[in-house]
Amino acid sequence: ERNQADVSEAKAGRTDLIFLIRFRHCCLLRNQRCLLAYLYDRLLRIRALRWEYGSVLPNTIQFHMSAEEVEWFNRYKKSLATYMRSVGGEEGLDLTQDIKPPKSLYIEVRCLRDHGEFEIDDGTTILLKKNSQHFLPRWKCEQLIRQGILEHVLS
Repeated sequence: ERNQADVSEAKAGRTDLIFLIRFRHCCLLRNQRCLLAYLYDRLLRIRALRWEYGSVLPNTIQFHMSAEEVEWFNRYKKSLATYMRSVGGEEGLDLTQDIKPPKSLYIEVRCLRDHGEFEIDDGTTILLKKNSQHFLPRWKCEQLIRQGILEHVLS
């Protein structure tokens, strides 16, 4: 507003205000660039949360997000799910399952809290109770490990 008032005065003949107007305008542009960089970095971090935690964010993280950020996360989640269903035949392809290349197909896991029944592809049902240990396929466990239900037991 101050700049606009000074611009109208500069048009009236006060040429000494031109440098002040330019300086303020450059400051506004710099602040705008800083805000856009901050928002873009935040967007990248929210996108990374989808890959780290899966489709459901913990309440502690969601609490620190604005309504627009939660909405953007949900739209990104749906877009990613649509893409994964379209790739890889009938079942689709879960791109989030192997974030790091596995060293072995089966891993030993310990259940950190009661989760209930868990079915593996061969039809076997396992009851995941707190402190129970199981030898399960890595790709079936990664999502539960990221959610904090299971932990990988290292020998």
